Amino acid sequence: MTVLQAPKPSLVDPFGRRVTYLRLSVTDRCNLRCVYCMAEDMTFLPRAQVLTLEEMEQIAAAFVALGVNKIRLTGGEPLVRNNVLHLATRLSALAGLDELVMTTNGVLLETHADALAAAGVSRLNISIDSLRPDRFASLTRFGELPQVLKGIDAARRAGFRAVKLNCVVMKGFNDDETGDLVQFAVDNGLDIAFIEEMPLGAVTSHDRVQTLVSNVQVRQQLAQRFRLLASDDSTGGPARYWRVEDTATRVGFISPHSNNFCGDCNRVRLTAEGRLLLCLGNDHAADLRQVVRSHPGDSRRLQAAIVEAIRIKPERHYFDPSEQRIVRFMNATGG
Repeated sequence: MTVLQAPKPSLVDPFGRRVTYLRLSVTDRCNLRCVYCMAEDMTFLPRAQVLTLEEMEQIAAAFVALGVNKIRLTGGEPLVRNNVLHLATRLSALAGLDELVMTTNGVLLETHADALAAAGVSRLNISIDSLRPDRFASLTRFGELPQVLKGIDAARRAGFRAVKLNCVVMKGFNDDETGDLVQFAVDNGLDIAFIEEMPLGAVTSHDRVQTLVSNVQVRQQLAQRFRLLASDDSTGGPARYWRVEDTATRVGFISPHSNNFCGDCNRVRLTAEGRLLLCLGNDHAADLRQVVRSHPGDSRRLQAAIVEAIRIKPERHYFDPSEQRIVRFMNATGG
């Protein structure tokens, strides 16, 4: 007699999209203050409100049991969280997880790149918005570009499967550097993605209506210097890729304004305080911290809470740079 096995549970939202990707913020704190990400004077979460590493592991394991096969560690800056390497080691060992990746600003990579690779992190995204030291310091409010460049070099040597650069393009800030950034990526055998600024959190450093640059414009700029070939490549996220002819470099475009990517959204975000955000541009959320602290070790209850939350995942975001609909800053969102 043939015994039919129950199908592996999965997370499918009301619009038929399967959630397979969790972005896990390990901290809301950061060692930079990028102008598009947060205010200059930030109030961070009290430590008691932040999930412990054990709680993060428990929630991540529940997601993997429900079919999630990719986890990205984010922040703030994930490498400022104590013992994050231990968490990475534990997560990379989860049966059913295909890929553990990280987004970082690169400041601490010179010290930690080798250990991250050894812990099971397979790919890195490194944020870099300018190759000019003075401009980099202005955009990050006090960052030192040479330290990030050393971190990029360390990441290249550490043996990650891929290293990608991320750049948020803003008119009047760094939109004249897109070609130089692609050339830097080509020269170093890296991929790069350009991101349209998202209106998350109230900023006073600039007017987002005036600084918005669409990726259509960025691609037109790049076409004057490089030949970009359309590609079907995907890394499981929202970027749409092109290849730079005669190089190993791919150029990605993450376009929440000009090319809405919600139709095939496969991801959710867990904030450092345990809020499960169902959409980057909406406030739909569920409190998983309450579940793990009220019922420690109860994986069934936790999985049930996650399944229930996915039922309220909205269809799409509606970004408008002239409106302040989402008050949380990017560092609180988890990348």
